[in-house]
Amino acid sequence: MAAVVMSTPAQVDERVSRLKTFEDCERFALNVIERGRPDLAEQARKRALGLRVADYGAQTAMERECLEAVYAYESALTATKGRSMRASTVWRMIGRFGVLGAVERAVDRQSEISYHSTLLEMGLQDYAFEAVVARHPDVFAPAAVRRAMRCVAQWKHASQRTPEPPEAS
Repeated sequence: MAAVVMSTPAQVDERVSRLKTFEDCERFALNVIERGRPDLAEQARKRALGLRVADYGAQTAMERECLEAVYAYESALTATKGRSMRASTVWRMIGRFGVLGAVERAVDRQSEISYHSTLLEMGLQDYAFEAVVARHPDVFAPAAVRRAMRCVAQWKHASQRTPEPPEAS
């Protein structure tokens, strides 16, 4: 039987690992983008998600992953709107159904505006609600898993398409 090779996460830059608050991470991300380092901005955004989840006090790994998706969604909303935005509807659902229930319902919402392209631009596509549900099909309802799998497949298909070369004159 062949050995399974696990990929290791990319090494986090020392400057990013020293960031202590969400605000520090956001400021750092903006600064390094201006300096042409989107790789460092992505690391800082991911660190910011982790810091926010730690502040929330998630109890389980699954709850942490779901909360990262909520905070990533808020980051995408903020980036899209150009001002600080809170995922009010999702937070109300968390209060009513719990973190996992809210993520499942977020995937099932038909009217949800696609925010995946914003997450992709930010390097946070793996934090989409649908990506979390698709990674954990045994935790969520089958209908939510099917919808999540369809969305993830569409995103992969769209990202693999290459633009057609311009026609020669």
